[in-house]
Amino acid sequence: MIIASLIIFGLALGSFVNALVWRLRMQDKSKSKKAKASYSISKGRSMCVECRHVLAPKDLMPLFSWLSLGGKCRYCKCKISWQYPLVEATTALLFVVSYLLWPFELQNTQQVVYFILWLIHIVGFVALTIYDLRWMELPNEIVFTLLGFVVAYTLFLAIDQASFKPLLQVAYGFGAIGGVFYLLFMISDGKWIGGGDVKLGFLIGILLASPISSLGVIFIASLLGTITLIPIFALGKYHKNMKLPFGPFLLLATSIMVLFGDKIIDYYFKTF
Repeated sequence: MIIASLIIFGLALGSFVNALVWRLRMQDKSKSKKAKASYSISKGRSMCVECRHVLAPKDLMPLFSWLSLGGKCRYCKCKISWQYPLVEATTALLFVVSYLLWPFELQNTQQVVYFILWLIHIVGFVALTIYDLRWMELPNEIVFTLLGFVVAYTLFLAIDQASFKPLLQVAYGFGAIGGVFYLLFMISDGKWIGGGDVKLGFLIGILLASPISSLGVIFIASLLGTITLIPIFALGKYHKNMKLPFGPFLLLATSIMVLFGDKIIDYYFKTF
């Protein structure tokens, strides 16, 4: 029942991610307040991105609507991007995988709340990944919303434990990755790393609340980025003006550290 529920919620929230990304982009491109309001995330109706026809409830069933329509809009017959079913299925898969590989026992309120917080971050991470891959930007609306959730969780821990320890752990993680990124940004005048990555670094540092885990994210993200660049260099496709978004690598590295961080750190100290 838990896995089935996670699949349903994952599909539904994956559908939300697709709408969120598109609406944020359209708001960014809109010049008038009226145009921006028409793409409101909270009030706007779901619509076809091509013909702008408002979608009926039968068009909004995650994954299944896309399959039943043969990947085309019911009204204008334009093709619906593979992004839509792929994001929906991926979000559901990440929900299930996170539950199956969750490194903590879900036996107390703190751990259950943290797992729910992680599911919320998965939704935000998927949205940020799509946005960064397509437009090389990390929207403040998503980053700051996730930041609000994780700060609220930190305060919840501090109150529940009647201790300042959670706040100190967050401060260490905050400085370990966000501080390093901010320093790189200032030294290079934004040429080595983008401002969005700096904000994302602060978010990740607070979420992990551990300087060691935060440094692990930097290492894994850099390794993944290097591995990605190797075939590009080998095929002679690299050019000096090429830009590779770092956000998706940071987000993937964070996911790895959340699910496997303790094992990775233990292995490192036992080996080296």
